[in-house]
Amino acid sequence: MSETESVPHRGLITASAMLAMLMQTLDSTIANVALPYMQGGMSASSDEITWVLTSYVIAAAIMTAPVGWMARRFGRKRLFITCLIGFTVASMLCGAAQSLDELVAFRLLQGMCGAAIAPLSQATMLDIYPFSKRAQAMAVFSMGVTMGPIMGPTLGGWLTDAYSWRFVFYVNLPFGILSVIGLMLFMKETPAQAGLRFSWYGFSMLALGCGALQLMLDRGQELDWFTSGEIIVEAVLAGLGFYLFVVHMLVADKPFLSLSLFKDRNFSSGLVMVFCVSSVLLSTSALLAPYLQNLAGYPVYTAGWAMAPRGLGTIMSMFVASRLGMRVDQRKIMACGLLVLGWALYQMSTWTPDVTQQQMMLTLVLQGFSVGLVFNPMSVMAYTTLSPQLRGEGTALQSLARNIGSAIGISVTSFTLTRGVQTTHADISAGITPFNRVLQMGDYASRVLNPETPHGAALLDDMINHQARIIAYNNDFRLMILTIVPPMLLLAFMRRHVRSEAAAGDD
Repeated sequence: MSETESVPHRGLITASAMLAMLMQTLDSTIANVALPYMQGGMSASSDEITWVLTSYVIAAAIMTAPVGWMARRFGRKRLFITCLIGFTVASMLCGAAQSLDELVAFRLLQGMCGAAIAPLSQATMLDIYPFSKRAQAMAVFSMGVTMGPIMGPTLGGWLTDAYSWRFVFYVNLPFGILSVIGLMLFMKETPAQAGLRFSWYGFSMLALGCGALQLMLDRGQELDWFTSGEIIVEAVLAGLGFYLFVVHMLVADKPFLSLSLFKDRNFSSGLVMVFCVSSVLLSTSALLAPYLQNLAGYPVYTAGWAMAPRGLGTIMSMFVASRLGMRVDQRKIMACGLLVLGWALYQMSTWTPDVTQQQMMLTLVLQGFSVGLVFNPMSVMAYTTLSPQLRGEGTALQSLARNIGSAIGISVTSFTLTRGVQTTHADISAGITPFNRVLQMGDYASRVLNPETPHGAALLDDMINHQARIIAYNNDFRLMILTIVPPMLLLAFMRRHVRSEAAAGDD
C-alpha cells in the first residue's frame, strides 16, 4: 500500500476541493445569459459589458502563475482557504455593484482570488490519490473544470429569470462556506518555506504581457485596431512583456517558471491542448447565450436550459474516458474527442435561428462529450513524465494556459462577430437599390419595404442586420474549427502513457 492510500478523509477533501473548483469555474460563464440585463441596468454598450467576462478571466490568468510559489511559501491549506474567503467576499461585492466600473473592479478582485483555486484543487487531488487511481481522480477534477462553464449559463438563466442578475454572484455564498469548512476540518497543511524567494521581475513581465494583450484584443475593434495609438502601445507592451519573460526564464538562475517544465514533451503539448480547447469551451458559451436570446427569441430561462445538454455529454464522457484510460492509448481517446468537437462546431456553423431543439441538443451533447474525452486523458498524460517536484508549478501553468485561452477566445470571437456583422451588412445592403426588381413589383411587400420611405428603410435595415448577424455567428463557429488542428498535430509528439510496475503495486 502506498503512502497516499492512507490519506484520511480523502472523500471529504475531494468533495470540498471540487465544490471550490465548481464555484470558481461556474463564475467564468454564469454571467453570460445575464449580460443583456446587466447592460441595461448599467447603461453600457455591448462592447463595454463584455469586460464583465474578460476582466475576471484575465485577472485569474495573471494571478495563476505565482500560485505554485505562494503554496510553497505560505502552505497550501492556508492559501487555499484564504483565496476561497476572498473569492466569496468578492462575489458578494459584485452582486451589490451599482455601476459598471464597480462591477468590473470587483470582478477583477474575484478573478485574482479565484486564480489559485484550480491549481490548488488539482495539486491536492494528485497528492491524495495513488498513481493507480489517478485517472479516476482526474476524471473528477476534469468534471469540475468543464461542468462549471457548461452549467453556468443554465443556472445563470434560471437565477436571472426567477430573481435578478445579482443572484448569479450571490449564489457563491453557500458554495464558499461549505468548501471553506470542509478544507479547514479535513485537509492537512503542507509545510511553509519562509525563506523561499519570489521572482518579481519574471512575474511582472508575464503580467504585463497578458494584461496588454487582453486590452489590445478587447479594445481593438472599438478603436479600429492599429490606426489607434493606444492599440499600438498595447501591442508593443504585450510583445515586450512576453519577450523579456522568456529571456528571464532562459538566463536567470532562479526563474519565475522552471525551464524544466517546457522540456517535458507531454506537459508542453498538454498546455497547447488546454489553451485551444478552453478557448472554444468558454467562447461558445459566450456566443450561444446572445444567439438564442437575440436571434432565436428564447427567454433568458429557456436559453440557459437549452445549453444544459452539454453538461450531460461531459458527465458521460468523463466516466467513459476514465474507464478506457488504462486499457486504450490515451492519445487515441483525445484524437476521438477532438474530431467529435470539430464535427459539433461544424454543425453549429450551419445553424439558423429556427434550428430544431432536437438538432441543437444533439449537437451540444456531442460537444460536451468531446470535451470530456479531451480533458480527462490530457490531465493524466500531462503529468505522466513530469517530476513530482514540478507538480505545483505545472498545475498553476496549466491553469494559466486555460485562463488565457478562455480570455483570448472570448475576445477574438467577440471582435470577429462585430466585424463580421458590419462587413456582411455592407455586402447585403449593396444589393438594395431602387433598381432591385423585388422592390419594383408594386405589391404590398415592395411598398412596405420601399427604401425611399423612413419606415421602409428602417424595416429593411432591421432585416439586413438580422441576416448579417446569423452569417457572422456561423462564421465564428466555423473559425473555431481551426483550433482543433494544433492539438491533433501535437498528439504525435506526446509519449504514450505506460503503466509502470510501481504504479501497479499501488492497487
